Amino acid sequence: MNVLGIDVGGSGIKGSLVDVETGELVGQHIRLLTPRSFELEAVTETIAQLVGRFNHEGPVGVGFPGAVADGVVLTPPTAHHVDGWVGRSVNKLFSEATGCDVTVLNDADAAGLAEMRFGAGKDVPGVVITVTLGTGVGGGLFMDGQLVPNLEIGKIYLSGHDEVVEQYMAGRIRKEQGLKWYEYGERLNEFCLHVEHVFSPQMIIIGGGISSKHEKFLPDYPLKRTAVVPASLRNEAGICGAAVWAAEAT
Repeated sequence: MNVLGIDVGGSGIKGSLVDVETGELVGQHIRLLTPRSFELEAVTETIAQLVGRFNHEGPVGVGFPGAVADGVVLTPPTAHHVDGWVGRSVNKLFSEATGCDVTVLNDADAAGLAEMRFGAGKDVPGVVITVTLGTGVGGGLFMDGQLVPNLEIGKIYLSGHDEVVEQYMAGRIRKEQGLKWYEYGERLNEFCLHVEHVFSPQMIIIGGGISSKHEKFLPDYPLKRTAVVPASLRNEAGICGAAVWAAEAT
């Protein structure tokens, strides 16, 4: 079964058909520019344009940069201080705009779901935390492979720090502060130790674009109880997970 998955990012809105049995992207991958305003109407129109490019009439999954419950946006979009999103039913809005049955979830949840179905977390029992390092720090929480949505792990504080985690160790922070890879790795290890203490997971999966260079910064000193591993799907994870979410919702 092929389902259209869409990942709404800060600079691009990209989509592809996904074989939800294998997790493989099918056919062409299309990317449109994210409207700079990130206003509700502009983003909705861009998503409708993207769906139209695929001439798709089946279910559509959308990964969105904010907390989403039952298709309703709970928090402002990450990195976009724009009014008009909170409290809106984006399931309904996007469905009406595209003429398809659209199901929306948090983008980090989407990426994590793909990793749990087809990547580093496949068949891992117990608690697994997936982490997406990018403009912010996203997270997914899974129990025996089932998603517990909207883990705002980037909003936690570490002991001795005045700012939330995503202002301390997001992927962009390494560049902005000129951190060496080992320095960035030390920050990540501090974060992972805290996650281990709070959640006692079996595994922490580190994803996001920066994970392609995981050998430069992933801690080489293990945690006490938790395996820390790189994601395997990387940039395709958000699209794949969104498609799986839509397929399982139908």
